[in-house]
Amino acid sequence: MEINYESYKIFYFVALYGSISKAANYLYISQPAITKSIQKLENELGITLFNRSPKGVSLTENGKIFYDFIKNGVESFMNGEHKLTSLKNLETGVIKIGASATVTRYFLLPFIEKFHALYPNIDISITNHLTNTLVSSLKKGSLDLLIVNLPMENDTSLKVIPCATLHDCFAGNENYKKQFSKKISLRDLVETYPIITQKEPSNTRAFLNSLMIKNNIDFHPKFDIVSYGLVKDFAKIGMGISYITKEFAEEELEKELLFEIPIKEKIPERHLGIVLPKNTITSFATEKLIEIISNN
Repeated sequence: MEINYESYKIFYFVALYGSISKAANYLYISQPAITKSIQKLENELGITLFNRSPKGVSLTENGKIFYDFIKNGVESFMNGEHKLTSLKNLETGVIKIGASATVTRYFLLPFIEKFHALYPNIDISITNHLTNTLVSSLKKGSLDLLIVNLPMENDTSLKVIPCATLHDCFAGNENYKKQFSKKISLRDLVETYPIITQKEPSNTRAFLNSLMIKNNIDFHPKFDIVSYGLVKDFAKIGMGISYITKEFAEEELEKELLFEIPIKEKIPERHLGIVLPKNTITSFATEKLIEIISNN
């Protein structure tokens, strides 16, 4: 016996309203089509579901038993449809984001503010951790997307979308600024002055390490610090010269709390990237956040 969901749905609404005409109006189906569907369902089941009268229709005893079962199924389907519509219209849902505290504060926060203003009913969860830990959580399904410093270790199960260009530099306070009337080589800088960097295994530190290796420099910074904010703070009070990202230190550079140290070598650009599972369907809310970030 092959009975489709539409037949059950029509039966449900006819029983609910006790009227073929009212069910037809609600479902936007003609009354003859409703009548034909009910007759077909009764024939396939081999029972009479409705008593017919000039005043309308009412369930038979067998029809009442059948309705009790059909009611839960049809309403469950409709609730699912309503939930999906709400998710699609961004009226409900949650986005689970993974990023470092630095990326969250200096890059992601304005986009979250804009997204929340547009879709206030979407909950946002942010996990701050090292990239390797975040990637593991993404693969397990605990996170929906990551915003991380690139490059990262190649992984064929992940999709990476570059979303911002970053420019690194060395910076010191005003006392150090006075010592650099002309460019200094990278080697002379790190061998002569105390260098302040983020602690391994941050991606920023990994990028700096690779720059040192490329220039054949044995690199041992004076201060290894976990917090990017403290890297800047140490430089502001004159503890040494920090390795910072210009885009994440705009305020300090604009207010001249820090000054870029001119070096002879060019520090390559690097990027931030949105990381997604390659074989997972992205939620409507996550797609919208990615769109907001990509468009800006």
